[in-house]
Amino acid sequence: MLAVVLAGCSEPAPPEPPPADVDPMAEVPPERVFKGVLAGKPVHLAVQGCKVYRALPDGGGWQMVLEPELYPFFTSCDRQTLLAEKGAVTVTLGRIAFGAGGCCATGGTYRTKDGEVWKKL
Repeated sequence: MLAVVLAGCSEPAPPEPPPADVDPMAEVPPERVFKGVLAGKPVHLAVQGCKVYRALPDGGGWQMVLEPELYPFFTSCDRQTLLAEKGAVTVTLGRIAFGAGGCCATGGTYRTKDGEVWKKL
């Protein structure tokens, strides 16, 4: 049996997980965050990585509530916006396929009046 060891070819160490007390949405710019009242209930939403997240009550973390449909090839987030007005939140998400021109392979504009149920416009 022959064993071959290649210098420098060991697997890289996995990345360190963020500390438990660090909010993963802390780096989201304010224009992609909504914190207010929808349908009479407090709601905290953030758009990050072409996905919409909702803060769980009592600091229980974040739950993904919306993402564009799957695409059979690799994509990258090209557009993500959030607009709050008249008791609703509207987000635009757009993923572009690698090697393709223009936007967007998946995504669209979605609206919610309660932070949970989303309707594609």
